[in-house]
Amino acid sequence: MLLLAFLNTVTSNQHSAATLRMGDQKQEASETKHFPWHLGAFDAHCHPTDTVPSLDSIAGMKTRALTIMATRGQDQRLVADFADKLGITEDTVPALESTSTSGEKSRGYIVPAFGWHPWFSHQIFVGAKDEMPSKFNHYRMAISPSPEDDDFIASLPDPRPLSDLLDQTRHYLERYPHAIVGEIGLDRAFRIPRNEMVDNGYERDPALTPGGREGRRLSPYRVDMRHQQNIMKAQLNLAGEMQRAVSVHGVAAHGVVFETLEETWRGHERRSISKRERKRRESIDVAHQEKKKSEADEQSSKPGDPKPFPPRICLHSYSGPADTLRQYLHPSVPAIMFFSFSRLVNFSSTSNKAVAAIQAVPDDKILAESDMHAAGEKMDDLLEDIVRKICQIKGWTLEEGLKQLRSNWLHYVFGQTRER
Repeated sequence: MLLLAFLNTVTSNQHSAATLRMGDQKQEASETKHFPWHLGAFDAHCHPTDTVPSLDSIAGMKTRALTIMATRGQDQRLVADFADKLGITEDTVPALESTSTSGEKSRGYIVPAFGWHPWFSHQIFVGAKDEMPSKFNHYRMAISPSPEDDDFIASLPDPRPLSDLLDQTRHYLERYPHAIVGEIGLDRAFRIPRNEMVDNGYERDPALTPGGREGRRLSPYRVDMRHQQNIMKAQLNLAGEMQRAVSVHGVAAHGVVFETLEETWRGHERRSISKRERKRRESIDVAHQEKKKSEADEQSSKPGDPKPFPPRICLHSYSGPADTLRQYLHPSVPAIMFFSFSRLVNFSSTSNKAVAAIQAVPDDKILAESDMHAAGEKMDDLLEDIVRKICQIKGWTLEEGLKQLRSNWLHYVFGQTRER
């Protein structure tokens, strides 16, 4: 018996070592192998409208489709303009799913996203138009700490009512059937820029779309968190009404992001199945039960079935701990959750947290993004880089990884599980 146990242990150890070697070989191949762009690489979150001249590069990019975010008043129209030129249509969806090696690309390169970023949410007044306070009173309520610096408030744009923002977003979502809502979210760390430039010889780049930081000094003021939540929830409700996916920003606010999302789906949670019920189902054809559940999930995400929460949510450049994923992936959560990762955010410094999160995210819920502010070769390079990184961490070959990531992106944007 002891000899048999010893032989079993040796065999098991040899098998484990062989498995690890195979994983290492896949990782090495993912790092060195020619990148198979023909399989389709999809950028789940980027900002090329921040650098308008770069938009002419989109048609020549290797990336098959870009999910382009709007963030503020100055770029909503820009995103729409390029959706008119290069937007995905029903005719181009089959080409997005294709793995043809012919080298031909579909006409559609852009999925537009319309939303108001938390960095600019102080510019929005929560309330009816006829109740708008003075500019100074508005910003004293929307900014923390409440500024006493009248010159600073005077330098800020005139606020606009939330109803105008929502009407504009609804108009764009109706105009572009595949558009999503984004970038929206919460940020505890961001400080509102002043008007003056930093004292390091920085000069404003005329190619940049106005309204961003653009090298300006940072003030001591932040957007009030409750105000950010109100703006975020209003946009989440609109996404639920229109049954569109959302791309969510969360920095130094992971707990509050979840609480805010949870508020929108409260009362709509899925019923959790007990262990006893699960065993009972397993004994009566679990495959049939799962098929029915999947069909119900797909049916619930179709247009014409409005809810107060979005059907699909992506936490972009997810920077939270791996343990936090559990609350988003709990069976009671009625929205389908995705998590995207970027080289710029997740691997700019220490990467241990990102590696753990990527390992923990289910294979069918992970997305890749560049989060880049200019289209072109650099954006392609960043997307390739993060895809290779995800494949390395997951132990996928590049072919396996690209096929899985393509399937995930199609599910995220279009709301249907596609065959890989």
